[in-house]
Amino acid sequence: MKIHLLSLTTLLLIFQLAYAQQSSKSDQLDAMIEKGIEDWKIPGLAAVVVQDGEIVFKKTYGVKNLNTKAPVDEHTLFTMASTTKAIVSMALGILVDQGKLKWTDKVRQHLPHFKLSDAFITEEARVQDLLTHNLGIQQADLLWVLDSTSTKKTIERFAYSPKTYPVRGGFDYNNIMYAIAGEVIEAVSGQHWTDFVRENIFEPIGMKDAVAKSGDIFKKGNYTTPYLNDIEDGMVTIDYNLSDQIGAAGMIWASLSDMGNYLKYLVNDAAVGQDTILSKSTFDYLFKPHSFVTDESFYPTQQLTKPHWKTYGLGWFQHDYRGEKLDFHTGSIGGLVAICGIIRDKDLAVYVFANLDHAELRHAIMYKAMDLFAFNDDSRDWHKEIFDLYAGFREKQVEDLKKSKAERVSGTSTTLPLQAYEGTYEHSMLGQVHIRSSNNGFDMDFNNFFKLSAYHWHYNAFKSTKANPFHAVMDFNFQIGTSGKVASLEIFGETFVKTK
Repeated sequence: MKIHLLSLTTLLLIFQLAYAQQSSKSDQLDAMIEKGIEDWKIPGLAAVVVQDGEIVFKKTYGVKNLNTKAPVDEHTLFTMASTTKAIVSMALGILVDQGKLKWTDKVRQHLPHFKLSDAFITEEARVQDLLTHNLGIQQADLLWVLDSTSTKKTIERFAYSPKTYPVRGGFDYNNIMYAIAGEVIEAVSGQHWTDFVRENIFEPIGMKDAVAKSGDIFKKGNYTTPYLNDIEDGMVTIDYNLSDQIGAAGMIWASLSDMGNYLKYLVNDAAVGQDTILSKSTFDYLFKPHSFVTDESFYPTQQLTKPHWKTYGLGWFQHDYRGEKLDFHTGSIGGLVAICGIIRDKDLAVYVFANLDHAELRHAIMYKAMDLFAFNDDSRDWHKEIFDLYAGFREKQVEDLKKSKAERVSGTSTTLPLQAYEGTYEHSMLGQVHIRSSNNGFDMDFNNFFKLSAYHWHYNAFKSTKANPFHAVMDFNFQIGTSGKVASLEIFGETFVKTK
């Protein structure tokens, strides 16, 4: 009897010690997040950590809207943004397990109309190539920024995006390829990718709040507001980005409650209770390195983590961290951010949402959680290091703004009267922009969707006001042809030719 009582007492002490250690880690992470939110001026944030299949940290902070002061709760919807890519990759994995496709199937086998600017890459492209950002075709995000056309039309226009390196011979992050992956899901399953994901991933995992079409958030009611901390104007509201034509690249919205269940699913190798959504071999395949990531394409945080290698799986960035393999992905859409990270060999996963543009505290939370729960280490002040790193980028923005103002040449005028610049300008891939003169500038309308107001800067150069969805200043310039008439418009690094 004494031995039995002693064993129970010892066991109780072990449990109490483990609970105290876990509680201490949560308190340490919470303290860093509180400090980080204050320094970054983040309106609202939500974070969850899962270890060994159990939630060990879960908390919401701040408000979803600065005007109403409505608090963030565990069911408040935030955008998953590009962390959506992992879910789309898993959806394709389900079809692989069902024997309906192979990772190495040619894309044209399932989408006969699929076409890229390079004939060889068009024929050679495999399903998994859509997920690895290394097919050799230049990214074309302006397609969905400047137009709200259909997915089919967006993909058709993408055929004009140029080849930039040999097939699988580089790395260029490419959202449109994931939109094409969404079309493959529909072609193979007979369901729109949003319906397929809802039935085969959201429902079995228990992601009850999640929506795969961003426009559906307004029906839900409990969603956050996107914000930007502008270097001149302070905290401003940003328009919602509802670009569902490239939805498979990053338009899923979900809650902290959803993410708790999602992380459990990840650390349990795609198992939910006794059911398995993906076979172990297919799930493992998602996390294998499939392409090398260049320094230019990786996150600035690498200056602090100093990885020895950087790769990309199927919907996951990867690098070494403290001798372990870390799979992670950020998500960024105007005014909203997310990050998801998992060290599979430690059965540890982290997810963070925030409603402030480029709130890089998300990186600090992920690495701090990894240090605390995987390595029992609280020695590194991740918030300070990352805040200082990104403060340097913000300081550069301030300096660039000052430099731009100093370089403005006063007293100049356009080569021709403003009315001569009016008309229609066309780009083979990006569509049309209609320009009309206004007081000291222009009103610009891209594809009857994206609108800018602009004012004269100097010579034939103009700047937009911040009255646009991104609250950003955009520079552009007109070129005069040999005929003495306006020939083209240069904006966003692209040239639109005047046709009317």
